[in-house]
Amino acid sequence: MCSIPKSNALNLFTRCPGLYCGRELLSDGNWSDCGACPRGFRANASSICVPCDDEPMLYDWLYLGFMALVALVLHWFCIDMVSNQRNIPKKVIALHLSALLEVVSASLITLQLTDPVGSFKVRSCRAMKLSDWYTLLHNPSPNYEETLHCTQEAVYPLYTMVFIFYALGTAIMLIIRPIVAKKFLPRQGKFSIYAALYFYPILALLHAVGGGLIYYSFPYITIILSVLSNAAHFSLKLNQSMKALLLSCVSDMKNAIVILGHWLLYGYGLMAAATFRGFGIHPAMLALVPLPALFYILTARFTDPHKLHIE
Repeated sequence: MCSIPKSNALNLFTRCPGLYCGRELLSDGNWSDCGACPRGFRANASSICVPCDDEPMLYDWLYLGFMALVALVLHWFCIDMVSNQRNIPKKVIALHLSALLEVVSASLITLQLTDPVGSFKVRSCRAMKLSDWYTLLHNPSPNYEETLHCTQEAVYPLYTMVFIFYALGTAIMLIIRPIVAKKFLPRQGKFSIYAALYFYPILALLHAVGGGLIYYSFPYITIILSVLSNAAHFSLKLNQSMKALLLSCVSDMKNAIVILGHWLLYGYGLMAAATFRGFGIHPAMLALVPLPALFYILTARFTDPHKLHIE
């Protein structure tokens, strides 16, 4: 292939087949055949591999934050389950803080390892559509003869950042958690480690298969799970009267913390949904945060099966 100036390449080249195949400029000044772009590059409309120079949008950061929050919530849930404590003693708080430290450390190190290395800035290619997450499914076959393998990370680096975070989260947990568990909760603490060794690979598999689906649906997943978990939490109370439910929100420290966590997750989902739809984030949206809890408290007396009158 003859050498073509880079400035004229956009006009002279015929587009490569497929959505993600492109050509890159070689060191000798020639252009490569159609194929997968290198990591950190993406094929433009003229099938030229151009570097990813965008910055992540707010929605991208919210997505990455959601993936970190899922790991943190699972850590805390498993710690709470294995401790089997009605209140939150200091020894359990130590494990909760350890999980928080692990997730925050893994997140910060992941940002440091992402291009540009050593900076909290991220150079990215923006996700335009769902197929950007599944380039493996869009390898073209010109004339149905031979498949061009153009699989690449079109949403660089959103896809690989999550895998790096999970790997670092597992490694940091194996370093820190055994020390904390041995000192504060030697018998039950180890089970929280075993649980994490199960759910981290499951999360990685879910991300590998459904990363794109999660990216476009996580605001609604967050809202729905927050509402359902809020209702499940209140339903465990023996006394379902309005007064008892309200008092439990302020008199029981563990109950208050759980409800506050539900509010934060619900608010996070609302903010992500508003960002996804292109709406502005208005402070008035904060008034919607306590709505699921208030709705349950106000309507619980109408759902008591013992008060149903069968005629």
